[in-house]
Amino acid sequence: MIQLPLSKLSNVGTTIFSQMTQLANENEAINLSQGFPDFLPDSELLNHVDHFIKKGFNQYAPMPGMIALKEQIAAKIEHSHQAVYHPDSEITVTAGGTQAIFTTIASFIKKDDEVIIFEPAYDCYEPTVELFGGIVKRFEMKAPDYEIDWNAVKNLVTDKTRMIIINNPNNPAGKVLKENDILELIKIVKETPILILSDEVYENIVFDGKEHLSVCKYPELKERSIMVASFGKLFHVTGWKIGYCAAPENLTHEFRKVHQFNVFSVNTPIQLALAEYMKNPDHYHYLNQFFQEKRDFLRQGLSNTSFELLDCEGTYFQALRYDKISDKNDLDFARELTISHKVASVPFSSFYKNKRDEKVIRLCFAKKQETLERAIENLAKL
Repeated sequence: MIQLPLSKLSNVGTTIFSQMTQLANENEAINLSQGFPDFLPDSELLNHVDHFIKKGFNQYAPMPGMIALKEQIAAKIEHSHQAVYHPDSEITVTAGGTQAIFTTIASFIKKDDEVIIFEPAYDCYEPTVELFGGIVKRFEMKAPDYEIDWNAVKNLVTDKTRMIIINNPNNPAGKVLKENDILELIKIVKETPILILSDEVYENIVFDGKEHLSVCKYPELKERSIMVASFGKLFHVTGWKIGYCAAPENLTHEFRKVHQFNVFSVNTPIQLALAEYMKNPDHYHYLNQFFQEKRDFLRQGLSNTSFELLDCEGTYFQALRYDKISDKNDLDFARELTISHKVASVPFSSFYKNKRDEKVIRLCFAKKQETLERAIENLAKL
């Protein structure tokens, strides 16, 4: 029999998120692994969707997105970050944040281009770079504080460095970049052709009065950056798979060349519903406090356990170190936690290429109060 060729990602398996969710379902465990809310979005937003569907807005949207939504996105960015993007030529609506990331890499990374990422890293970065022939250079952030040594990052830069991918706030570590981090990044890319892909899908979930510092706030970075955001994280609708990217016109022009053949356009009635809903900024200004209350509830509930609670400055994920409980590797511990204690998590080693195991797992606290209460009750028994 003729051996048919394998895919270009033949060495890649199912994501850890899918694996742990399946294990949670099989064992009727509380699923704090995959990052999605278990509560309903605002009924007002749902009513807007229903309205536009029934009004007949059910055909293709323009390739870059509905202008009404892009105008609201531009207004949000200007209000939040004091940065101006032209709605028509510098903002593109995408089928979720991951598609925006994939399309950005597909647009700009060619064979042997080098891309710097920071681990622990969201799992779509590396395989997408490799899919297009790029080479990943990694800086490993380490527990418990996950700080960046910018001198070490500078040493990763060569004349082949094409892109640096940052994730701020960071999933899974929950760290937020500080002013000094941004200034060091500016120094590294100054007078180079290096692009910045800035994954900012958790931009509205930052705690304890800290400020989210978007790349677009800094002209030296804005001119070379593709900023990615997500309505799934903003409005508790991850299943709608809708996000956007904002970039200068010259970069957006190149991005859309690939976007048109990747998904072409995104769900029309939902775009219009989001545009209507975003006219009231109060619909997302409350998120910091909303999720901080959930974070604090989870942390308080686990404060008297043997888990070490690592800092959580942003996102809706809490990192826990369990080395006082078990000496198992983090994947085995996460499996045991799901099967025997009915709480599903994600092992941090899955966010490192070398499977770095520091006995840390990630819990998602974007859940209803009763869900968190049951999880705390189970975890407190360890």
